[in-house]
Amino acid sequence: MNEQNEKLRVILLKPGELAEIVEIDDNLESMQRLVEGNIEEYMPFEDASDPRIGDCAVVCNEEGKMRGMELNRGISDQNGRLQDIIAGPFFICYAPVESEKFLSMPPDLEEKMRKKFEFPECFFVSGNRIQSKKSEPKKQDREHVTER
Repeated sequence: MNEQNEKLRVILLKPGELAEIVEIDDNLESMQRLVEGNIEEYMPFEDASDPRIGDCAVVCNEEGKMRGMELNRGISDQNGRLQDIIAGPFFICYAPVESEKFLSMPPDLEEKMRKKFEFPECFFVSGNRIQSKKSEPKKQDREHVTER
């Protein structure tokens, strides 16, 4: 099997931009290029109504916060409370426990996760908590929204 020909569909999330579905080569170098450094897998999702959500992985730059990369998207618990903020570009893919590698998500799950993270977020402190708010995408992405 030639790994160079294998593709992986992922949801790419860049700070200030709309979520987009992209195909990347299924290899470490492509993943590192996407997140601009060494990758870290993070499995923060839970949803009792769809257990497959727990098999979705955030793949981000392991040093994103330490390097001061731009804040991107918040990760909230099932009650909507902000639990973490991912810094820098990252992608979401499918990583069921029984698989030894990252996979493309089933189409219905891919669309559900894309919608969940579609719009960029800005972060602010309110009282003693950090909160997030969906924000307007950068100009080139606003044009993309009207084309849909």
